[in-house]
Amino acid sequence: MSARDGPRIAVIGGGTGLSVLLRGLKKRYERLSAIVTVADDGGNSGVLREDLGMLPPGDVRSCLLALADEENAMREILKYRFKDGRLAGQSMGNLMIAALNDLYGDFEAAVSRMSDILRVRGRVIPITDAAVRLCAELENGNLVFGESQIPRVVLSEASPIKRVFLWPSDSTASAAARSAVSEADAVLIGPGSLFTSIIPNFLSKGLREALSAARGVKIYVCNVMTQPGETDGFGVADHVERLTEYLGAGHIEHVLANDRVPDAAALEPYISDGARQVLPSERDAEYLRQRGIELTAGDFVEIKDGYIRHDSGRIADVIAALMKRG
Repeated sequence: MSARDGPRIAVIGGGTGLSVLLRGLKKRYERLSAIVTVADDGGNSGVLREDLGMLPPGDVRSCLLALADEENAMREILKYRFKDGRLAGQSMGNLMIAALNDLYGDFEAAVSRMSDILRVRGRVIPITDAAVRLCAELENGNLVFGESQIPRVVLSEASPIKRVFLWPSDSTASAAARSAVSEADAVLIGPGSLFTSIIPNFLSKGLREALSAARGVKIYVCNVMTQPGETDGFGVADHVERLTEYLGAGHIEHVLANDRVPDAAALEPYISDGARQVLPSERDAEYLRQRGIELTAGDFVEIKDGYIRHDSGRIADVIAALMKRG
């Protein structure tokens, strides 16, 4: 069987976690679909969103580059960030997507054309074409408007997230996203920021129903570290419990959780920022067992350039084994 006839893998998320996973998965699978949140409103993506009235390109760009042909020289050009002037910090990739969006008048068409330019292996699918804002209600009752503001306000007010929601609330998941999930042989949720990268995808109508209809194996890849202002103090079970609030029970069949403790030098920068490692415990295992969810714990991390990341090769091995079991 050729790669083009291989299994269909759908990965749902956003941010760095998703792009890291895709870089490894593309070495084994060609029929990849990355469903990406478009609720980002911070940084350089937020600038383009406000100036041009377009959807934020940042997470989409990262996934396109992750799936790009490694030999394609254009990939390196699009990673370039300007150092000076009004464009300082802006990436060539963001500007290219902005230009294509203006040229075609449609963000999804711009992403498709960018995929052709980069010879992307698979598809990158924005979850919706609606200009949505991510909002949060905190435990103290206060509301926060804007994805980029949520962690900052959570920390400043010392009040955890009670719930997140989209504004406006009537966005619909794209037909491409829904079909990619419902037809997949394996659906991976995460890794990535739980409340600001993963859950926002399921706030667009139709994606949860597509997940329910999917016959493929459904896997949640738990984060390696907590995120200050978002998942402080969370364990594996806490991640699954909060995700289930938005998915409904029975939508996760397997959880992958790292149980390797990196050396102190690798952990120190994260601990200094207020993050802690998420390690599976007996409590987590019992919580998942009671809900019919299988926990696979293992060494799923690698240290690269001082960053603790998921080892996408090992995760791909687990996915292959789970699909083989059916």
